[in-house]
Amino acid sequence: MTPFALNDFLPYRLAVAASRVSRAFERRYMAEAGLSVSEWRVLAHLSQESEVSVREIQARVDMEKSKVSRAATRLEEQGLITKVVNQTDRRLVSLSLTQKGHEVMEKLIPLANRFNADLQRILGPESKAFHASLDRLLNE
Repeated sequence: MTPFALNDFLPYRLAVAASRVSRAFERRYMAEAGLSVSEWRVLAHLSQESEVSVREIQARVDMEKSKVSRAATRLEEQGLITKVVNQTDRRLVSLSLTQKGHEVMEKLIPLANRFNADLQRILGPESKAFHASLDRLLNE
């Protein structure tokens, strides 16, 4: 059999690292705001732009449209976002934060920034090179 070292296989290592980092951060925003991963991602994107479609979020975060839609429905039920259906094409739905959604994000953004700073410290001086490498991978 051809030799293969799973622990040296970059796709495996990236997937495991991403999963661990995501779970660690999820514990923080779950404790603070009771959000799921998909709900956090929707809110985070909406905090960057005044209005975003479900399709745009799906494309940016590489998350299934159904997960984005379910997260949006839960967030709307909690009063954190509003959904507006396009009158011309009812398949298109635009999302935006409510005042309550902005307030939740005002609590979560400092949490996210602290978490990010902690990761940067773990990566050390190589963090800029790591970001550049990730950018190349993500833009490939």
